[in-house]
Amino acid sequence: MATRTAAERREEARQRYNAYVATCPSRKLLDTLSDKWVSLALTALAHGPLRYSELARTIAGVSQKMLTQTLRTMERDGLVSRTVTLSVPVRVDYRLTPLGEDLMPLLEAIKRWAEVHMEDVEAAREAYDRRLDPEP
Repeated sequence: MATRTAAERREEARQRYNAYVATCPSRKLLDTLSDKWVSLALTALAHGPLRYSELARTIAGVSQKMLTQTLRTMERDGLVSRTVTLSVPVRVDYRLTPLGEDLMPLLEAIKRWAEVHMEDVEAAREAYDRRLDPEP
């Protein structure tokens, strides 16, 4: 078996994981990362570990069921770790893993972009809606 160069290995991985291919496993990861609760939970954890109740308070509007489901998905994907401390009551902390930390510059940039450009997006939405439903 011939030894492959690093460039050849990268090219092989690039071809193996192509999100434009319907069966590519990276599609499921993109689905996860594009979920609003996932991105909000990850950015909430960017500044350090939080207890479940702290996350619930930080992320306004998330139900207990959705937060639990979101945290389990992120833990399964290796983005967060869950630590249980036996006490009364039991303490459960969540923190970003190195993989989750590696993702943070991208998510922080998207969050910042959304906050900076929200007025532009709202204006575009209003203009679009006026074109679809012009007033008499």
